[in-house]
Amino acid sequence: MSETTKLSSNDGFELGAYVARPAGEAIGGLVVIQEIFGVNKHIQSVADGYAKDGFLVVAPAIFDRAEKNVQLSYEGDDTKKAYDLMKKTEIPKALEDIQAALDFVRAQTGKKAGTIGYCLGGLLSWLSATRLNPDASVGYYAGGIGNFAEETPKAPVMLHFGRKDSHIPAEQGEKVKSLHPEVEVFWYDDADHAFNRDVGATYNPQAAKLARERSLAFLKKNLT
Repeated sequence: MSETTKLSSNDGFELGAYVARPAGEAIGGLVVIQEIFGVNKHIQSVADGYAKDGFLVVAPAIFDRAEKNVQLSYEGDDTKKAYDLMKKTEIPKALEDIQAALDFVRAQTGKKAGTIGYCLGGLLSWLSATRLNPDASVGYYAGGIGNFAEETPKAPVMLHFGRKDSHIPAEQGEKVKSLHPEVEVFWYDDADHAFNRDVGATYNPQAAKLARERSLAFLKKNLT
């Protein structure tokens, strides 16, 4: 079951969010953090999938501070708009909005809560683990993570990278692993950037399946 709701950040800003509820009692809470294309149909489907696994899932619209209800495709003018919105995103404010989402799922479930994010969301999931209070965090192809690799996570973290990702140099993920050997870092040899996104040319079903299996096991271990 899905719905939309409003979240209130600490600074009083109100943002939208997509909520996916499990069929029965939630086993924990999960915040799905968007790519640069907003809380579009793909991100909603990711949220729906983890709700089917038993989590109460919320996907906060972190672009709402720049433009409300952003849902972009992966081509044409939408791609340019996505990058423009990314440049307008202030990380501290985005993290405030993610904290509001964590607070929401914890209040709703009374249980642990974690984050999982993709691309920009992967970076924000990492920063959630270093600066906020999730019980676990997962990041897929976290863009720019090397710039923040020296920050120390306060919760268990799992990261996924594609070896063929031209957007994220391999040394960024390797830097994280070198500085934080406790972080679980997985590489997928035949995978490109956005290999989990099941629309578009970079989708790699084998890598996506394995990464999701690992992520689900990790989240269940740390959130239930």
